[in-house]
Amino acid sequence: MNDAESRIPDRRPGLLGPFRFHDFRLLWAGLLISNLGTWMQFTALGYYVASLAPNGRIGALDIGLIGAARAVPVLLLSPFAGVVADRYPRRMVLFTTNSTASFLSFVQFGLIATGHAPLWALMVTSGLQAGTQSFDAPARQSWVPLMVPREYVGGAIGLNSVAFNAPSIVGPPLAGLIIAGIGVAPCFAVNALTTLAVVVALVFMRPAPPSSTRRGHVFGAILEGVRFLAAHPVLRWVVLLLVITSLTIRPYNFLLPAYAVHVVHTDARGLGWLMAASGIGAIVGAFFTAATGGARRGVIWVISAAVAALGVTVLGLTAQFPVAAVSLTVTGLATLSFIGSSNILLQTLAPDEMRGRAISVYSMILLGFVPFGSLLIGSLSTLLELRWTLVLAGVLCTACALGIALTQPQVRDA
Repeated sequence: MNDAESRIPDRRPGLLGPFRFHDFRLLWAGLLISNLGTWMQFTALGYYVASLAPNGRIGALDIGLIGAARAVPVLLLSPFAGVVADRYPRRMVLFTTNSTASFLSFVQFGLIATGHAPLWALMVTSGLQAGTQSFDAPARQSWVPLMVPREYVGGAIGLNSVAFNAPSIVGPPLAGLIIAGIGVAPCFAVNALTTLAVVVALVFMRPAPPSSTRRGHVFGAILEGVRFLAAHPVLRWVVLLLVITSLTIRPYNFLLPAYAVHVVHTDARGLGWLMAASGIGAIVGAFFTAATGGARRGVIWVISAAVAALGVTVLGLTAQFPVAAVSLTVTGLATLSFIGSSNILLQTLAPDEMRGRAISVYSMILLGFVPFGSLLIGSLSTLLELRWTLVLAGVLCTACALGIALTQPQVRDA
């Protein structure tokens, strides 16, 4: 039993139940502020890279190269990050990662503001930021179940997603207005400052002891986590579909600047509103995850994956702004429901001593495979055009999701 469970053992969980716990409230508020800047920088970086490209094909490829630069350190470091999350105090890890991320955003601000931001420099700094995130995500996400009783975990994970996606409604349009008014660089400065909100929240939180006191060979611990996931009758399929979606449909968000500029033919304001449409769907999906908790999670998980894939297919079939906005709203909702359900399944089906390593695999896929998928989709777009590449990716992912749903009853019953 964790400390939170001993404090409030009898209350029934509700949508806002996790806010009863002091440390969860602090972390949630810090993430909400921090992620406003994250979404502003994400919008600004994509628009900056896409606007420098001569056409949509090159724009998609350049954004894909940024994604690849982010993918490499995540793929290399995430297995070690899971062991760090299990073996070391999580507050110390988060102090380090968020301070480093803030510094790197200041560096990017300086590069762009002074006109010394070639593609390779943005690739390097983005890769370093992704490396810090690879350690941040397992420590942060595996800490959440220790802050609240077990019956609140599903709601806490959903609210954690709200903290990430609620700013996606405000951040991209605000970034679009700032870009149109005074340029791209200020968005990076804002992100550098807002990231420090998590650091401030950590000052007032209680230290969390490591989940595991075991020491030994790091590679042995990594292999133990991999064997656990590969042998689990449900989680192996969760990991497989996470990989498939990350390489096919999830990169749509990375490639949205190229889609907006070269397919829909809109400006920074239009890109901001398209990203906000995706964000509206995402926050609804996050609230849906928080409200449903663990109920019928396997069914919700696989249906959400199929709907998200169909949404990306529709996105590729249209060049009309209103249709694209509606498609992005549906896709954002289904994507967050799928991601949140995956997270809940991993955190509730993995034992405490294995949770950090399970979440590190989850984070490695989301932070590493999605950027690598953006390079894959961006490269295919030079041959098929971006629209038809999205259609192909959506159809392939839909088929995989339906295949798992029809052949794996243990997943539907999870």
